[in-house]
Amino acid sequence: MDIRHLKIMIAVAEAGSMSGAAKKLYITQPAVSQVVKELENHYGCQLFERLGKGIYITEAGKLLCSQARMVIRQFDTLQENMQHMRAREVLKVGSTITVGACIIPGLMADFQVAHPTVDPYNFVNNTKIIEARLLQSQLDIGLVEGAVQHPDLVVEPVIPDYLVIICSPHHPFAGRTFIDARELENETFVMREDGSGTRELFESFARNRGFHVKIGWEVTAPEIIKTIVQKNNALAAISIRLVEAELNNGSVYVIRHPENSWHRNFNLVYHKHKQITAGMQGFMELARKIGSREIPSDHAFGMLR
Repeated sequence: MDIRHLKIMIAVAEAGSMSGAAKKLYITQPAVSQVVKELENHYGCQLFERLGKGIYITEAGKLLCSQARMVIRQFDTLQENMQHMRAREVLKVGSTITVGACIIPGLMADFQVAHPTVDPYNFVNNTKIIEARLLQSQLDIGLVEGAVQHPDLVVEPVIPDYLVIICSPHHPFAGRTFIDARELENETFVMREDGSGTRELFESFARNRGFHVKIGWEVTAPEIIKTIVQKNNALAAISIRLVEAELNNGSVYVIRHPENSWHRNFNLVYHKHKQITAGMQGFMELARKIGSREIPSDHAFGMLR
């Protein structure tokens, strides 16, 4: 028994005859009679009484028609929804907090202009959580700043970036040409949460240089990090791409590492068995285009040594 059986059953009930249903459905009368017989055998009860040349629906037949109409409505809704899904791709994008703050808003605005038939969903969190969701097929593609190690994930570096240390213009480091790394030992830092690629990179540097990072604040939102730095005389390690406006208006002082130790890439990440859809391809192309642009380098920076 399938949806075709139910549609023929309803047609017979509405037409009041096998021939009328056959005419309405553009099939033969024997085909209609066969379907009704199959339904009666399937349910083990009579659906129509045959009296002379007329047929009359039974109580069992009325119940079946009533339930069948609901099933057919649900089936038709399912068909419409699936056709809509076929016409419009849903793209589930995961981005880390740094990327979500400085790259994703502009990228997605361009993406929706270029791909109006794709419905994007964006999820912003740290690298570890994005990685887990990609592995569980909860996301289609990610753009992250942290290291991704799982062998089932494809990682493509696309957007260059580097960390800087920022401080308030009133901090003792502000305006200094050189700052010794050992001086960082006594400073209070605003740090990202565990699982952040930014935090992982800076703490790795600190371990290699033999100093302990004193964490006074643990914050996920870049805008809050910058506010704390400006108002609380703290330091923070942050992406250069997140402080472009502050560099231009002089509200923070930036300290760079001269040996490029804090350079990194924002990486496209997706499962190696994932079918690359048109939406995924379009997203990757736009990310690569952003990666070809220059990042800020024409400002006066302090240097760490």
